Amino acid sequence: MTSSAGPRLFAPPVLLALVMICAGIEAVLLLADYGFLTGTRLRAKAYEYAGFWPGLLHGWQPNYASQPYVMFFTYAFLHGGAVHLVVNMITLVSLGRAVCDRVGGFGFMATYMAAVLGGALIFGLLTRSTQPMVGASGGLFGLAGAVLAWNYIDRFNAHRRLWPVARVILFLVALNLALWWAMDGLLAWQTHLGGFIGGWIAALVINPRPQQLPE
Repeated sequence: MTSSAGPRLFAPPVLLALVMICAGIEAVLLLADYGFLTGTRLRAKAYEYAGFWPGLLHGWQPNYASQPYVMFFTYAFLHGGAVHLVVNMITLVSLGRAVCDRVGGFGFMATYMAAVLGGALIFGLLTRSTQPMVGASGGLFGLAGAVLAWNYIDRFNAHRRLWPVARVILFLVALNLALWWAMDGLLAWQTHLGGFIGGWIAALVINPRPQQLPE
């Protein structure tokens, strides 16, 4: 008789696929950066065609007709280098497992894409930057928002204290403030905020039923 207790060695297939796509794109861009592929401007081209450009919402000329629409999702598959990618992918697997456990692979992708979209929407509404925004962190904050939303309804249903949920939210706010200061204001905190809100809402739409908390 086998037991499901204990740490799992492998991530769900949908997470592995997402990690492989992001890692594959970044690997190609890194090879181009270091001259192993022709066209050293490949990263700049990738950002130009697939990054989120706020100016495209205000009359800029797109490179192709659908760019002002697809950029709301494509930006999340690009990263600013190997360190950015590794940190985001570790976080993706960690949070993604919890979401997959709750709603499965399809529910995970729906939650993640809602968070990616929410991150882009709020960034586009609030930013004054003219630079492209890239990275999966909007989706990651959305996964955090989903996990916290479910924890909130589980605790509320069980008449448990809600302070642990509020404490994590306060930690995320403090983390963003610290990173914003450390990065001289270049942090796309608007994307994190929008992703968190998108993930929280998606979680409650996809699976609003509380689950029993362990004693």
